[in-house]
Amino acid sequence: MFDQGNTAYVLITAAMVLLMTPGLAFFYGGLVKAKSVISMMMLSFGAIGLIAVLWVLYGYSMAFSNGPGGPAGDSTYIGWDGVFGFDPTMFSLNSLVDNAHSTASAAYPQLAFAAFQATFAIITVALISGAIADRAKFGAWMVFAGVWATVVYFPVASWVFNFTLGKDGSVVDGGWLAKMGLIDFAGGTAVHINAGSAGLALALVLGKRVGFAKGAYKPHNPPFVMLGAGLLWFGWFGFNAGSELGADGTASVAFINTLAAPAASILGWLIVEKLKDGKSTSVGAASGAVAGLVAITPACAALTPFWGMVLGIITGAICCLAIDWKFRLGFDDSLDVVGVHLVGGLVGTLFIGFFAYQGGVGLIYGGGFKQLGIQALAAVSVMIYSFVLAFVIGWIIQKTMGFRITSEDEIAGIDTAVHGEEGYVLLDERA
Repeated sequence: MFDQGNTAYVLITAAMVLLMTPGLAFFYGGLVKAKSVISMMMLSFGAIGLIAVLWVLYGYSMAFSNGPGGPAGDSTYIGWDGVFGFDPTMFSLNSLVDNAHSTASAAYPQLAFAAFQATFAIITVALISGAIADRAKFGAWMVFAGVWATVVYFPVASWVFNFTLGKDGSVVDGGWLAKMGLIDFAGGTAVHINAGSAGLALALVLGKRVGFAKGAYKPHNPPFVMLGAGLLWFGWFGFNAGSELGADGTASVAFINTLAAPAASILGWLIVEKLKDGKSTSVGAASGAVAGLVAITPACAALTPFWGMVLGIITGAICCLAIDWKFRLGFDDSLDVVGVHLVGGLVGTLFIGFFAYQGGVGLIYGGGFKQLGIQALAAVSVMIYSFVLAFVIGWIIQKTMGFRITSEDEIAGIDTAVHGEEGYVLLDERA
């Protein structure tokens, strides 16, 4: 029998994480031009539709070939066994229920875990879209999303999230980064560094927007941005605390850090923004919250709340400065996926090597430099892997079916050119 409380916890937190993607659609949608809002939000909703289907068909099998917490050699119970060995029972509801066994670490159905991890795959792909706002074809994006998820996210998720714990709590089997000793509780590497690196690659492939320059693009709807940030923050409690897969003390630590770190990051961002630009903005507050959430994701169960707040204020300040790098370096990362997710993910992942109290591995707790080295190796490995493959996939799409819309359509409005819709119809011509 499954523990109904544990099962409910996993399923509820999965629903919270799924809400993050519509929240991201609002966050990104408010940041773009008014004539791009439909296109921007559709990139997120397209990711929900496509990645959820691919996850059920084969993504979960690729990422968790041994099942969560199960013994080596276990097969998965939804989708294909691996990629090429089709499981003829996959469409049998009775077979799914019968095989949805409790794991070695918690009494919940494996299907609940599969659902939880599906939402991670969806949000990771959707995050990338912010780097190519205002200029990407929807069909080309969908092709990229499916291929990138298959060859990048599913394998990287296996490296980080697929592991079996021994009786002493150590990793005895699983992905190579997990076995190496990487501390990444909820996805600083697999989600944020992964998505940020892919976003940088696509920004380089598609090139700059027409008229790209500092101050040329203003968010058309700051209330949308703040609404999206609020939905993201709510869902992030499921993202981080839910990764414990049970309501216990570790989940509580992750929860309080998911409150404290983003709050401190807001302050760090607004202070730097005030010193740099003379004003503290609503968009800055929302961006600071997201930057703090990104940084605390890998570290939420490894830091004390005090160090979580220190991480937050440092990340807010660094990311506020980092978003201007695109103008100095000459790449057009439209909505600062690089400056917030790649940079924030790197800061949070490396911070663990210095200040992790978990297992006493942090440098200040006498753990030496070993954990810092592991964190750095994992971050760099995921960054290079994701960037290279995303660049290749994007370049092939651009050279074949075309990834970027024409300059004429970009100027006229991508919403009407690509989707035949407008975000704001102030006068119905039929009236």
